[in-house]
Amino acid sequence: MYPDDTFQNSKKYWEYEVNKMKKKIILRSIFGFPIGITIGYLITIFISLGWANGYYTPCVPELVNAMGSEINAVVLQTLLCGLMGAGFAASSAIWEIESWGIIKQTGIYFIIISLIMLPVAYFMYWMEHSVIGVLSYFGIFVLIFAFIWIIQFVIGKHNVKRMNENLHNVKDGGEE
Repeated sequence: MYPDDTFQNSKKYWEYEVNKMKKKIILRSIFGFPIGITIGYLITIFISLGWANGYYTPCVPELVNAMGSEINAVVLQTLLCGLMGAGFAASSAIWEIESWGIIKQTGIYFIIISLIMLPVAYFMYWMEHSVIGVLSYFGIFVLIFAFIWIIQFVIGKHNVKRMNENLHNVKDGGEE
């Protein structure tokens, strides 16, 4: 095999991997859109149960005022929840890039979802429109992200330990 052949093969492999990742991102986006809408809708139900005194509150009053009517506000919120779901689902493909370390994956994933979540939260009036409001919302966002990341890390570490134990059992002559 000549060096040019190796380059061509690696270039073709790279193109194959990129195309595979693009398909994965597109499929996840398609499935993430309705999941985002569902989660957004469920959140409005839980918020209404807790704070709306027996009424359903589909969105914050500031958004209704900004949009001119409740239906306009609900339609915008529904679309943006769908886009958030699509964005979060698509960006989850980052966790499958094996050549990246966990720190790089976490950092890039966090940046992407922050760039999705924070503008949406601002435009939907989910945060107070002030420096303190933005910083408070971002702080809560970071805490929730860290909490979920730690839980997933611990679960992943446990699963790897269990797989290693199973491999060790198989290597030693079978499972007990």
